Amino acid sequence: MEIRKLGTTELHVSRVAIGGLYTSSLAGGVAETSRMLETAHELGINYSDTAPAYADSEVILGEALQGTDKTFIVSTKFGRPDPFDPLDMKSLRASFDESLRVLGRESIDLMMIHEPDRPQQYPWFTNYDPLEGPVIDFLDELKAEGKIKATGIAGTTVQEMTHLVASGRFDVLLTAFNYNILFRESLAELIPLAKQQGMGIISGSAYAQASLSKQYREEVEARPNWLSKPRQQQLLTLYDFVDELDIELPELCLRFVLSQPLIDTVLVGAKSSDHLRLSATYEASGPLPQEIINRLDEIAAMMPYRPYEEPMIMPLGKNYYGPGIANMGSAIQVGKLKK
Repeated sequence: MEIRKLGTTELHVSRVAIGGLYTSSLAGGVAETSRMLETAHELGINYSDTAPAYADSEVILGEALQGTDKTFIVSTKFGRPDPFDPLDMKSLRASFDESLRVLGRESIDLMMIHEPDRPQQYPWFTNYDPLEGPVIDFLDELKAEGKIKATGIAGTTVQEMTHLVASGRFDVLLTAFNYNILFRESLAELIPLAKQQGMGIISGSAYAQASLSKQYREEVEARPNWLSKPRQQQLLTLYDFVDELDIELPELCLRFVLSQPLIDTVLVGAKSSDHLRLSATYEASGPLPQEIINRLDEIAAMMPYRPYEEPMIMPLGKNYYGPGIANMGSAIQVGKLKK
């Protein structure tokens, strides 16, 4: 497993890392998370992300980490206890202290602000130009005290995140849902600017929350109400291209993101140690051939921007109009569902 320096930080992370949503009771709980950590160590994977909003991921991952003698880089985010006030220093400190407690750590490698690009969800900052707020001061304080090694922002939009990156206040960018075989919005400005700032780049949702993890040809051909005609044509073109290759769609998705030299590490939402092992196999196969990347670029260009009304996560394979649709929301919503 290739190891890369995460921007200008002193953290050196594996190219494939463990996404935190399923190191929780949403998947195999402590037992499977412990197996994943053992498998990760065997494969050379040394980094796991988590967050208070990912159901009980921090608690489950913390128990698994305390049950192993292997060393892992860990990142988490602010967001507890509930109610959480990002403009209150006491609330921020309580959130950090609780993360330390449940993770069983005296310090945290990478501390991030969770979805600071959604001010209507949490008002993280008191001023945007220049960027100011208690969370900025607290991150600087934690870093000076040696309680954290690096600071970061983790978001799912492009324009707001670009502005935050331009502030020069953070060490690491985690961007999700905006760079995969179909969606490229973050490559126009966000990722290049972060790299110019010397930031480490973490990519999430290579599989677009499972909507690109397999072919849904029958469903796409039937065209559910939420699916636009151009997106339908694009997906069917992608499926036809995959059928021509000796590479299955999941491998194509992960190797495409890993082929982007600006990205340092890719979070994989593995639900089991077998899933993690498969991801490592894909990484070991190396970057995709340029001719495949060129064809994927052409397919992505069929629809360079997402339709305004398209769900943020394409609900392929899911009952979009059923009662369980809330489970497809953001990581924050998933966390709220478990409370």
